[in-house]
Amino acid sequence: MSATAIAPPQVRWDLTSLFSGLDDPRLATVWSDLGVQADDFGAKYRGQVSSLSPLALAEALGVYANISANASKPINYASLVYSCQSNDAAVGAFLAQQMEEASELSVKLLFFELELQDLLPAKADHLASDPALGEYQHYLGLVRLFSPHKLSEPQEIILEETANTGCRAWVRFYEEMLASHVFRILKPGDTQETEQSEPETMAQLREPDRALRKAAGDSLTLGMSELERSFCFAYNTLLQDKRVGDRLRSHPYAEHSRHLANELQKETVDLVVEMCRANYGLVERFYHRKRPLLGLDELTHIDRYAPLFESKAKKSWDEGREMVVEAFSAFHPELGSKADEFFTQNWIDAEPRTGKQGGAFCSYNTPDTHPVVFMNYLCKLDDVMTLAHELGHGAHASFSRQQNYFNFQGTLPLAELASTFGEMLVFEKIVAGASDRDKTALYAEKIESIFATVFRQAALFSFEVRAHNSRREEGEVSAEQFGDIWQEELQKMFGSSITLGEQHRKWWMMIGHFFFAPFYVYAYSFGELLALSLYQAAKRGGEAFADRYIELLKKGGSETPEQLMAFVGVDLNSREFWQGGFDAIEGFVAEFERLSSSL
Repeated sequence: MSATAIAPPQVRWDLTSLFSGLDDPRLATVWSDLGVQADDFGAKYRGQVSSLSPLALAEALGVYANISANASKPINYASLVYSCQSNDAAVGAFLAQQMEEASELSVKLLFFELELQDLLPAKADHLASDPALGEYQHYLGLVRLFSPHKLSEPQEIILEETANTGCRAWVRFYEEMLASHVFRILKPGDTQETEQSEPETMAQLREPDRALRKAAGDSLTLGMSELERSFCFAYNTLLQDKRVGDRLRSHPYAEHSRHLANELQKETVDLVVEMCRANYGLVERFYHRKRPLLGLDELTHIDRYAPLFESKAKKSWDEGREMVVEAFSAFHPELGSKADEFFTQNWIDAEPRTGKQGGAFCSYNTPDTHPVVFMNYLCKLDDVMTLAHELGHGAHASFSRQQNYFNFQGTLPLAELASTFGEMLVFEKIVAGASDRDKTALYAEKIESIFATVFRQAALFSFEVRAHNSRREEGEVSAEQFGDIWQEELQKMFGSSITLGEQHRKWWMMIGHFFFAPFYVYAYSFGELLALSLYQAAKRGGEAFADRYIELLKKGGSETPEQLMAFVGVDLNSREFWQGGFDAIEGFVAEFERLSSSL
């Protein structure tokens, strides 16, 4: 099939397990019913939590979990619709309305976790050992982690009520501005500019034509320049908002709350990030080998994702589906079955269209509904890998639906494990029958994907740490300062192999995680390294490991990361274990060097 014969799929998700539309009358009914349930819950349990027996507390937790799960549905639905229609003012208003409804409900329930956090250590330890609370033990432990950082109920209510006109509003502002911005590009050979979205323009940095890559770089930089003043102000505001919140909650440093949420010790995170920096040399080594293959005297920021060979290879939606499902099934039939369900049940939105945000994600939703996947499928092999990545998340979510709402979703670092593992399964399937020339290109793409997930995310984390600290120590940070920090941290990763030009100074503003999920990014480094090491163990362990891996996914977030990884024989504080991930990366680079030596 020729490249021109394949068009992006007209595949949109079915969200009716949540709601049928913005005018679904069930939305009002849900909020009304939940309001009554919350009032009843408060009347029964306010001021009583410390005196509840283990059995009574288990009953209260069950009711609380049910209310929380049902309250998340309108929010999830609004967010999913918004991700596809960010340029629609009515959808934005609908999202705001759901957030406001959720805040109103939340303030009625705030007392419960606060009273759980107030339990005396002896009482909490007693509850932790009671079998009646077995399925809630992990949740109770997580609540206790945040006990030193809780505020009074009136203070918590004020923060919740004002968040919709504060930090959440600024995040929405950023997302809407970026999604609706028109990026103008003058393509080689054209006499008139083309108007594109940010994802479409970003995709052109992967084109073989360097002139087109340069045009895309020019377009992205112009677009970011037009948005720079607004985005710098928004980011400074969000940095200050977090600073105030951390001060009020006595978090000792900016990333502390993220470590708590991820249930990871600072020492563990610092170990992994430090080891990423120590292995930056692998990045430099790879790009020094790639440069002569591209026939360039110097690599810059527009050449990082340049394909080695001009390939016309495209994969239709059906072909991508077949590759992913077959690869997953070959590892374990249940994994393939869970992945295929996303296609048969229309749980994927893959059609690129105006107003749709860039990127890709899997929304877990709730155990009694189902997860969904969001992406923009442009029929490239890279899109097949993205599909594999998100369906790894999706399968994980489907397996964990047997857990209660609190244990349904694991922490971020472990959430990225299944997605990266899924990518590895598909990658090996793709390269198995490829020629050495094609293998070389495939290895290059895979290595760059690994670099983006391991080393680049560590560099992004370093940028965030410095950005937050600069805002706290020096006041409002200028665009020039953000650009300096960005260039310094990213250049360290590439060493002398790539020169990041002046255009690149503005590209930090395209990293949405900086705005809506501070310090999320290091989870990608964790997930990739975990998956690389575990994938080697999978190849050694055969069917026995595959069965154990599926059992791990079924556990969801019912245990701490340390406990979950111990289930498959991993010590998260072991330098030797993490080095195994870097050794796997070195193996990829060495294979690329071997394959490319004859080209």
